[in-house]
Amino acid sequence: MTNPFFLNKGPISLLKVYELLEITNQKKNDFNFYNIKDLYSADKDTITFFHSKRYKEAAKLTKASFCLTSDLLKNFLPKTCEPIIVDNVLNSVAKITKEFYPNSVEDELDNKVLSIDKSDYKSVNHGKNVLIGANVKIGSNCSIGHNSIIEKNVQIGDNCKIGSNTIIRNSIIKDNVSILDNCTIGKKGFGFFPNKNKNLRYPHIGIVIINENCEIGCSATIDRGSMSNTEIGKNTFLDNQIHIAHNVKIGENTIIAGQVGIAGSSTIGNNVRIGGQAGISGHLKIGNNVDIAGGSGVIKDIPDNSRVMGYPAKNLREFLRENK
Repeated sequence: MTNPFFLNKGPISLLKVYELLEITNQKKNDFNFYNIKDLYSADKDTITFFHSKRYKEAAKLTKASFCLTSDLLKNFLPKTCEPIIVDNVLNSVAKITKEFYPNSVEDELDNKVLSIDKSDYKSVNHGKNVLIGANVKIGSNCSIGHNSIIEKNVQIGDNCKIGSNTIIRNSIIKDNVSILDNCTIGKKGFGFFPNKNKNLRYPHIGIVIINENCEIGCSATIDRGSMSNTEIGKNTFLDNQIHIAHNVKIGENTIIAGQVGIAGSSTIGNNVRIGGQAGISGHLKIGNNVDIAGGSGVIKDIPDNSRVMGYPAKNLREFLRENK
């Protein structure tokens, strides 16, 4: 369910991939790709990518037939997966993803929105100036505050409360979720490659999934995934002014205080507590039952049952001992 809302323009031939990436020095096999996926979810009919040793264990197990990668990483791939060697892996992934999903690069104006009073959901308890986009489903016993826009490609479950001045698109909101005022959920993430002439935007083909019994505080921003989904686990509460970047996975029963930022592709376990103004770098794994003190800067993985504090974040007892 990575990309249920974006139209796949595939298949794309291997020769087309070579053409898009300006590859001339590799073996020209005849093969059709039906999608592009990450190492974990790829199968024999998809193309995948491998750009960092952090993902070497996943690379060894990938089921993809072809993989965009570098010369330094190619030997981690199984014999069943043929490497396509490129100079810049993520840049190449962006070009191929755009070819499959051209509508996932920019969040264009949803000019098909209607006043809720003219939609199929006029019976929903709602405030003034509420707009509803295309391909939207809203469950029973829901409410939507003033000036909120449920843009295209949104599913909202039963007993949900959406605050005022909130914008949601490309998201699945499950039952009993509260989203407070001024939130932005499901827009594209901060993914691009710097270029002197024009920055290259990275397509975002994932969505946001917010599971049952969650609360999202005021002015929170949750970006949709780039290659996988951004997901909030059951019974997780986010405070005000929190930013959740693309591809982040947050477990169940987790509590995150205000002004926390979680960078892209990091995973947060179950029963985690994060204090206000903490920052978590990208591509990290935070275990279960972890406490992160307010103001901490997390720049490496944290194992289960840990309590950390400081910058860089370290074991709480060690931090207190060093800062008596």
